[in-house]
Amino acid sequence: MATGFGFLEQTTGWTLSFSVIEIGPRSTYTRMLLAGILNTLAVGLLTLVLASLLGLIIALMRVSTNTPMKIVGGTYIELFRNVPVILQVLFWYALLTHTPSPRNAINFGDIAFFSNRGLTLPVPALSGWDVILLALGVVALSVAFRKLAYRFDFRQRVFGCIAAFVALFSILILTGRAPDMPLISVPELKGLRFVGGFTLKPEFTALLIGLVLFGASYIGEIIRGGLLSVDKGKLEAGAALGLSHSQVNRFIRIPLAFRAMLPALSNQYVWLMKGTTVGIVIGYPDYFAVVSTSINQSGQTLELLALLMIGFVIINYSLGFAMNVLNERLKLKGRN
Repeated sequence: MATGFGFLEQTTGWTLSFSVIEIGPRSTYTRMLLAGILNTLAVGLLTLVLASLLGLIIALMRVSTNTPMKIVGGTYIELFRNVPVILQVLFWYALLTHTPSPRNAINFGDIAFFSNRGLTLPVPALSGWDVILLALGVVALSVAFRKLAYRFDFRQRVFGCIAAFVALFSILILTGRAPDMPLISVPELKGLRFVGGFTLKPEFTALLIGLVLFGASYIGEIIRGGLLSVDKGKLEAGAALGLSHSQVNRFIRIPLAFRAMLPALSNQYVWLMKGTTVGIVIGYPDYFAVVSTSINQSGQTLELLALLMIGFVIINYSLGFAMNVLNERLKLKGRN
């Protein structure tokens, strides 16, 4: 059997059930591996964002003076932290695949549908160039608002960013569409499947829910530890200045706690990114699953295992490096 990486330019003869880029049986192994990496990043990055938000809510419930909220937060932690993540993913997958068929799908106002094929949603009809221009516009807006941040308070910056993004998005879909093309692709049932829109496959959704709920239980405890590490004197000083409880949390407690919890949070983020590999048990075509299938089809075991390790090293090192940079920038500077 030939060795080396020349097989990467050969066509695979198979395809994936889900991909964020267009692929097919005539795609090369290079493109198929790229699709696997992007699938891993899609579910991994979304998991980090959602698990962080849910973890923050759980942490605030845990440190609350409201007894029922503390009980709910504690119950959540004990429940989801002590059940293996693979069992949680299998549970959600079994639940999602036992929903009604497309013909009997749960209808949300004839614009969104939930069935055993997944959640089908309407999406903007954007071309590839529209997406590129939108991304460049977002970057430009971020730089502009960063330069002008000192002129506006937090609420004005948030509303300004939202308004600017909506305006940019509207300009793109109004000027980049042909007159006979719809602005929004709305799904509709044709035969046994939905046409139009975008479908979140059960494999993607189950993996996302399982990782988010499991990860949030650990992130919540990390954030709780950070919140409890803040000196009570600083909180009392904020209250003495007339700040409300929510303002003390927003302007004093959470910013100081974030600096303390960032190292532990970095480790948890890296673990969650590696945890996407459990998707193979429900058929989610992440990087690990694509490499496994490629090994079976091509027989290039050593080369593909090397690419698998290199891919995850790059992903997790980049994530760790970004968190370290953020940690250095947020670190309180002491006197020399």
